[in-house]
Amino acid sequence: METQVAIKSMKQKKIKLDFKDSKYATGRRKRSIAKVWVKKGSGMIHVNGQVMNEYFKRPVHQIIVMRPLELSNVATAYDVRASVKGGGHSGQAGAIIHGISRALVLHDENLKSALKKEKLTTRDSRVVERKKYGRKKARRSFQFSKR
Repeated sequence: METQVAIKSMKQKKIKLDFKDSKYATGRRKRSIAKVWVKKGSGMIHVNGQVMNEYFKRPVHQIIVMRPLELSNVATAYDVRASVKGGGHSGQAGAIIHGISRALVLHDENLKSALKKEKLTTRDSRVVERKKYGRKKARRSFQFSKR
């Protein structure tokens, strides 16, 4: 019983982060929108008040989020705080990448060419195609029977 109370109190504790001298950017992917703040620091990444490794359990998503920092060779030079909502984990990771890339470019204009070459500063406009009437899914039609 005591351990449950301790776990609840740990979850309710919000991490206070000072991001006064930071650059802000918005990132979007599918249905996800990420608000990202980047400032000079030690390489800590917080997503929705949690450490990135706790929020994104899958290693693939963790690698995706770290990609713009590693490409520009500043993985340990900046702290990142992101607030993301909407969509699933893949879309949220993509939105955070977009936001981090845009904020890094605001911080240091020299990083723009490396990030633009990898298409990280451009919004990925691919979204789910809507279902059409008279069809089973977006493109799949119902089974056709000749006889």
